[in-house]
Amino acid sequence: MGFLRSTLGVIKRGLGRTRAAMGGSLTSLLRGRRLDDATIDAIESHLIQADVGPTATSEIIAELRADASAGKMERGEDAVDFLKDRLRARLGSPVPMAEVTSGPLVVLVAGVNGVGKTTSVAKIAHALRSDGRSVLLAAADTYRAAAVEQLATWAERLDVDLIRGAEGADPAAVVWDAVDAALARNVDVLLVDTAGRMHTEGGLMRQLEKIRGVLGKRIPDAPHEVLLVLDATQGQNALVQARQFTDAIDLTGIFLAKLDGTARGGIVVAIASELGIPLKLIGVGERPEDVTPFDPEQFVEGLFGEE
Repeated sequence: MGFLRSTLGVIKRGLGRTRAAMGGSLTSLLRGRRLDDATIDAIESHLIQADVGPTATSEIIAELRADASAGKMERGEDAVDFLKDRLRARLGSPVPMAEVTSGPLVVLVAGVNGVGKTTSVAKIAHALRSDGRSVLLAAADTYRAAAVEQLATWAERLDVDLIRGAEGADPAAVVWDAVDAALARNVDVLLVDTAGRMHTEGGLMRQLEKIRGVLGKRIPDAPHEVLLVLDATQGQNALVQARQFTDAIDLTGIFLAKLDGTARGGIVVAIASELGIPLKLIGVGERPEDVTPFDPEQFVEGLFGEE
């Protein structure tokens, strides 16, 4: 999906708090210092505080100590380039959104209550509309009237059509109607907002599987994307949620919301290192346009770049 181009300026703005807490302060800390044990301990502390994760942190620090002991690095400034390189390696290459050659692209969006799921759906819809694509929203979070109304408000604001059912209606039935409408109207993208009950509830996971079944019967290979919205401010708890969803449904990517709201944006590295699920989109603000594809190179530059 070429509906968005990642820009360094957007990512730098979204990473402002993390850069101040980790990238900027690390750069200042390391400037002019010897790369001794105390300095490496300080680097480790920064990585942990930024939620880079215990696995990635321990591996990076072990390699850093080994290189420093071998005389490959002596100055603090050398460690900045080392950290950039190791973070890029763990983040991997950008993974674009799916494309289809015919029929509507179907994007199923999941996530627990409170992570910004419905707002994230609206951001995707806005980006698609800005790219000239026709979009249809399916309000399949029928258990919470507030969720349907929130999506309806966004649909009206963005001038996007919405398929909804009565409160408490079968979400799969709403999705069935949405597929009918998407095919009849020949829309480019069908965005499905699903229920956001807690990830520990088996009923939610069964409902998600039922929705997937409906989509697959009506549109070949649908859903083409299954995105899980995670809240960057929840840190390691976001990883717990992701593992629960991964056990129940086949995720194709992560939408990391509220990245601008935390100084612990290192969770991006933990997600990439520990989940094996591509990080595809990041939310970096409150506005509909505050969404961008995740670009590892630009993320690392935005993390360590100057203000």
